Amino acid sequence: MGKKNLVMNNPLRILGLEKKVKEDGASMGLVMSRAGLGKTAILVQIALDSMLWGDKVLHVSIGEGFDKTRVWYDDILRLMAAEEKSESFQTTVAEIMPNRMIMTFKESSFSQAKLEERLDDLVQQKIYKPVCLIIDGYDFQKGTHAALEEFKEFMVRHGLKRIWFSATTHREDKRESAIGVPAPCHDIDDLFDVVLMIAPKNEAIDLKILKCVSCTVDTGTTLMLNPSTMLIQKA
Repeated sequence: MGKKNLVMNNPLRILGLEKKVKEDGASMGLVMSRAGLGKTAILVQIALDSMLWGDKVLHVSIGEGFDKTRVWYDDILRLMAAEEKSESFQTTVAEIMPNRMIMTFKESSFSQAKLEERLDDLVQQKIYKPVCLIIDGYDFQKGTHAALEEFKEFMVRHGLKRIWFSATTHREDKRESAIGVPAPCHDIDDLFDVVLMIAPKNEAIDLKILKCVSCTVDTGTTLMLNPSTMLIQKA
């Protein structure tokens, strides 16, 4: 299966991410779940989709090392290769991998200012200029509405099309917004164009679309995840 078919047959097309970018120029997305349920796997699939479109992706991993983050990409690509069963898949992988860069931070050292400083260095030295930013491990317990608004301004300054975050929910915290976005993001859901929620359901795992301003389906639609691979399944 060639790159074009991988792009068009990707279950993420249901989110209309490319349409949102064309219409408004930028968007912010959020993947939520309890700890250990696969947020990074979803972010990696989103990143790979951007890479297949030809966009450069900067994957910022907070609290995890470079090797562990890289392994996520290796594992997801291996699983995708097994599903596609195509001789041309490895050629496609080799073609898109230059579109990814991984940057790591310790939890205690991450800040938007430090991220911007490191990104400015990459751009000014003409090393790497991303258009999609993945921020995995951002502490929403400490993050404020104003801090997240600054990321919107950050996007404009750096010409970013998309920023995707992950957020960890806690079973004991029952707070949620009017549209069902749980804590700790219940009072900042207005800042996101897309909010996805990973939810175990008996022997299956759902990926619920809690909010999506440009989806081709209604909010409340549920995608299915393969519980053994965490790949988003085709309808």
